[in-house]
Amino acid sequence: MNAAKDLDPSELAALLHFYADSGVEWLVEDEPVDRFAQFAAQKAAQADARMPATARQPQPTQDEQNPTSRTGEAAASSKKRTAPAARSAAPASPPSVAVPDGEAVAAARFAAESARSLSELRTALEAFNGCNLKNGARSTVFASGDPASRIMVIGPMPNADDDRDGIPFSGRQGQLLDRMLGAIGLSREAVLLTNVIPWRPPGNRMPSQAELDICRPFLERQVALAEPKFLLLLGNFPARFFFGGNGTIHSMRGEWRDIAFAGIDTAAVATLHPQELLAAPANKALAWRDLLTFKMRLSAS
Repeated sequence: MNAAKDLDPSELAALLHFYADSGVEWLVEDEPVDRFAQFAAQKAAQADARMPATARQPQPTQDEQNPTSRTGEAAASSKKRTAPAARSAAPASPPSVAVPDGEAVAAARFAAESARSLSELRTALEAFNGCNLKNGARSTVFASGDPASRIMVIGPMPNADDDRDGIPFSGRQGQLLDRMLGAIGLSREAVLLTNVIPWRPPGNRMPSQAELDICRPFLERQVALAEPKFLLLLGNFPARFFFGGNGTIHSMRGEWRDIAFAGIDTAAVATLHPQELLAAPANKALAWRDLLTFKMRLSAS
């Protein structure tokens, strides 16, 4: 097997890009490391640091000074000496800092509704700390593009590329979306790109219902401020979010629906997400039909 030092820069870049596309986020060490032993040593050191000095260095007892003392008395004395150390070694429970879901939703709604522009909304979102997803994300991925176009393209949540770059639809999926929009005479600069969830969930997992409820006011405010006439929804998650139900994207795609969201009457059509097309290129024909449907409605307006 070739080592990284044996690869030229172009080969190494291609390898790293392959790892990123495959979802690899961490590389192993060159030599094995016993993390369990490290943790045990660290825990023991912390416990020892919390012990009183008298517990770490016990004074000689009467039994130790008198070797003729009985074995039972020595055992009882030894138990008395070790009891304080055992109690001090028990780690204290850290205080909880999580915001209750109900309070977090109320705080999110207040922060979102206080914003009078998308710029203010972005500042409010970046300052908001009531969602656990933010703790594990590198970036707050906010909307980008032209809100005056009144066309919104909405995806599910940031992926690793989005989280790294801080903008929606980065990396390979973003490049494919650029081509999809270009095929119907649009560009990312001519629409407003955003996601339902502004922070990347750990491991690209689906957000919980509580996390979705906390993020919802921020998306509602984005829609209310941008006032889009048309929505292009990419993938299962946004389609279910706006249309309701538990259908798949294949059962919800390609059909215009008039919906009311955040006090705005708008029309929406769903299609497959670029990442789904990268995984199954045969579905590009379906997405192309949906894009043509979207283009026809835009041309008729």
